[in-house]
Amino acid sequence: MNEPAKSRYPELYARWKSDPVGFWGEAARAIDWFQAPATVFDARAGVYGRWYPDGVCNTCHNAIDRHVAAGHGERLAIIHDSPVTDTIRKLTYAELKTEVETLAAVIRDFGVETGDRVLIYMPMIPETLIAMLACARIGAVHSVVFGGFAARELATRIDDCRPALLLAASCGIEPGRIVPYKPLVDEAISLSTVKPTSCLVFQRPQCEAELLADRDHDWASMIGKAKAAGKAAPCVQLLATDPLYVLYTSGTTGKPKGVVRDNGGHLVALDWSMRNLYGVEAGDTYWAASDVGWVVGHSYIVYAPLIAGCTSVVYEGKPVGTPDAGSFWRVIAEHKVRSFFTAPTAFRAIKKEDPQAKHLARYDVSCLRALFLAGERADPDTVVWAEQILKKPVIDHWWQTETGWCIAGNPLGLGLLPVKHGSPTVPMPGYELQVVDEAARPLPPNQMGSIVVKLPLPPGAFPTLWQADDRMRDSYLAEFPGFYKTADAGFLDEDGYVFVMGRTDDIINVAGHRLSTGGMEEVIASHPAVAECAVIGVSDAIKGERPCGFAVLKSGISASPADIESELVAMVRDKIGPVADFRIALTVARLPKTRSGKILRGTMRKIADGEEWTAPSTVEDPVVLTEIEAALKERGLAGQRA
Repeated sequence: MNEPAKSRYPELYARWKSDPVGFWGEAARAIDWFQAPATVFDARAGVYGRWYPDGVCNTCHNAIDRHVAAGHGERLAIIHDSPVTDTIRKLTYAELKTEVETLAAVIRDFGVETGDRVLIYMPMIPETLIAMLACARIGAVHSVVFGGFAARELATRIDDCRPALLLAASCGIEPGRIVPYKPLVDEAISLSTVKPTSCLVFQRPQCEAELLADRDHDWASMIGKAKAAGKAAPCVQLLATDPLYVLYTSGTTGKPKGVVRDNGGHLVALDWSMRNLYGVEAGDTYWAASDVGWVVGHSYIVYAPLIAGCTSVVYEGKPVGTPDAGSFWRVIAEHKVRSFFTAPTAFRAIKKEDPQAKHLARYDVSCLRALFLAGERADPDTVVWAEQILKKPVIDHWWQTETGWCIAGNPLGLGLLPVKHGSPTVPMPGYELQVVDEAARPLPPNQMGSIVVKLPLPPGAFPTLWQADDRMRDSYLAEFPGFYKTADAGFLDEDGYVFVMGRTDDIINVAGHRLSTGGMEEVIASHPAVAECAVIGVSDAIKGERPCGFAVLKSGISASPADIESELVAMVRDKIGPVADFRIALTVARLPKTRSGKILRGTMRKIADGEEWTAPSTVEDPVVLTEIEAALKERGLAGQRA
């Protein structure tokens, strides 16, 4: 790995810190504006201030039209590589423009106006990106829901964002099985209070959906008619502070949080990140192996690569099993991927299947400049393994749905800094980190605490939650005044490197997917035999974490515990979705609690993970912890007590 002798990072970070307004004003010049912002930041606006409040722009124009206008229409914009359907489809920027402006006209003909919401429930196909960009083109606010979520989860999002139109595919395709989407959409609408009156359905040949005459419309038919009529919607002029999308993330109360992304700040931040963090230029091929239903997919499958004029790979497959543990290497070699971004889970899965990396030897991946990991903590063993087999930089970086781009990383485009395994390196310009105790007092280096970000958050980060400014303040800003609470725990070392060690709330990370244990507890608690319950995340060698449920049964229940446990697993998988990977439910006599009634989930996690543990001084009855340990040992999960 040839690392530059000197990184420009220290100089650039110091420049941002001394003049953040000047820094982000200069970065904004890389974007096409209908009206360039005269004001870079208004500290009095919004929840904590707003970026580029008087700027006028359009995200779709910056992602597509400006490249076509500059003579790059024949450059590849999207490569859809789908091993589950054994197809590869490519779209140039000019072809993408035609598809997007046509669909935008169709959406507009449904009566969708600027500011209206459009909910998208579609898999990893080009039409999903086309749908998002079409919304951006006319100023409609898209809300993409991951196709792995069940009907109840979809219904809660329908009720919160109140979409004027719903876009769906007939199915998703997983290795060895087809997942019909349309029945889930129908069930979600039946469960929701808000009833979308129109649904545009993209029919995939593997599973055609039955359309309801009064509500559903065939995608291909409507696109065909629009093209025949010469319909093409132009880009509308939007304020930089107008919302681009709402993306729901797990909330600790069970109600999902609608993270809002604006147009202007998002454009500036993602454009900056592609050159300076990921080290790619226009014309390079960039691949983020994620799903468009998650923030990585929004930022680095759809928007950032296209804003930067790159070719974006859209991969409909898995790291292993489609067909083997060499699938990632094939895609990199075949499409000449320059920069690759995935979750540590994927590499753990590849390492498990092919520890000697024999599949890698079949492919020429010399085109690859670096591998980026994010979505969960990158354990040093996985990072070192990837470094050894690829002989390329393996860069862990840390960010969140809320921030939309990197909080801390090792900026390849500026020249790499020395690597410290276990750390995503240093904060990017825009982020000043502190580690504090419960009283918001700064902690010395190498001492664990809550990681917080000094306000204001930079361009690209969420300005608020959808229709919920007060919830935004309460959830993220109230606990540590003047700071954003990341809800991650960790420490800064003496060199300013950040080490992120885990979550401070009840969100667990299953294969890079952030899921609320509170939401799973709600499902388990709804079982008629369950008196109370708790769900924790236990360590998993492949997926990082997986949920484990504990249920205390009501007295007088005649059904066997084993039957109830099976029912609980089925309920969670039905209500939350297979994405939760919920497989373990244990019936126990009681749950360990503090004297104030708080369940000792942290201690339960330590027991399940085999870590050293002691009964907290606040425990009501320490014997309950040994009962939990015994129940876990029966399932082969518990380690030894300290």
